[in-house]
Amino acid sequence: MTSITESENDATREIDKASTLDALVLINDEDKKVAVAVEEVLPQVAAVVDQVAARIKSGGRLFYIGTGTSGRLGVLDASELPPTFGVDPERVQGVIAGGVEALYKATEASEDDSLAGKADLQVRGLTTKDAVIGIAASGSTPYTIGALEYARELGCFTACITCSPGSRITTNIDVAIVAVVGPEVIAGSTRMKAGTAQKLILNMISTAVMIRLGYVVGNRMTNMRSANNKLRERSFRIISAETGKSEAESQILFDAAGGDLRVALVMAKADVGSDEARSLLAETNFVVLDAIQKAKA
Repeated sequence: MTSITESENDATREIDKASTLDALVLINDEDKKVAVAVEEVLPQVAAVVDQVAARIKSGGRLFYIGTGTSGRLGVLDASELPPTFGVDPERVQGVIAGGVEALYKATEASEDDSLAGKADLQVRGLTTKDAVIGIAASGSTPYTIGALEYARELGCFTACITCSPGSRITTNIDVAIVAVVGPEVIAGSTRMKAGTAQKLILNMISTAVMIRLGYVVGNRMTNMRSANNKLRERSFRIISAETGKSEAESQILFDAAGGDLRVALVMAKADVGSDEARSLLAETNFVVLDAIQKAKA
């Protein structure tokens, strides 16, 4: 039986004959369906967020694993978390079939090896404390399914993100996130609607997990790494918003904190020096609000 992600889309059967604008309208009309499909699976996304946050709080890690576009999206999401939320790159990792080369060069044959996913997780020292999310639009990728089966046997929390209801990947795991976006504009081109749905869901999972871990105050990324001028200026604005200081005063405080936004916030709100702020942060897993409360206790 052909999976829904491989089926032909009746609405776009003659897209090759359409004008450029009409073709783009067809693509846009199909893209509008993605957010609706994602909305339908929010309860499952929430369940995954809570489980992953609990695992990470207990010293575990999160692994995204997949092939092709799905694998690249997982690696992308994982790679953006350290600069955005200040987490150790080891805490959330993206694993893709074929390794680094597969990020910029198609290595689709690697997805057929059901033992390779297990091997890639073993190399990373997967333990029962960890969480593994398999990403596969079709839900039938041997590499990803093999990785999830191994993780499940080990006792990890397991979940999947797919666009194919009833597919093999949805069986024998803890939570299945199945965003049914329907057939693609170009039959089987899952980098389109399926990829968009996966990206939206990954954004939700990682952002909400970071919120649950305490790395966001209000809607501000308090643990951001200020690695360039744009991010330094954002840090000044965050300090100013959180403390009421002027931007000039915020810059002075930021520099006194050694360019560490977390330290600067604790210094200002707990009225401590930089060394004590760092110590408080280390004792509270670098959660700014917890460090401030500990200083005031």
